[in-house]
Amino acid sequence: QVQLVESGGGLVQPGGSLRLSCAASGFALSTYSMGWFRQAPGKERELVAGISSGGGTYYGDSEMGRFTISRDIVKNMVYLQMNNLQADNTAVYQCAKKIDGTRFNFEWLSAYDHWGQGTQVTVSS
Repeated sequence: QVQLVESGGGLVQPGGSLRLSCAASGFALSTYSMGWFRQAPGKERELVAGISSGGGTYYGDSEMGRFTISRDIVKNMVYLQMNNLQADNTAVYQCAKKIDGTRFNFEWLSAYDHWGQGTQVTVSS
């Protein structure tokens, strides 16, 4: 069955970097698109970045230029490299499997059918 397991979160100082990993099983990244979402306390879940089955990338408005999504097809892993982290990046970060392999509608929560448990990222001095 489909499983998504995130790792790599933690406590980091402002200006620091983290790389989140999402181990995917039960399906192929070459067939399905993936997204990274985050949810901060009291805020709605929002898309951070997405990657299509063909490898095309898409970013939410807020983090373009500081965050990079990538994947390893052989290992079936998806990554989120986050640089110059700031306090407002504090959130639970989740990866999610999209229902298709397209590069469309990454922002729609309804476009995803499986979610990981999330990993906490805390940016604080």
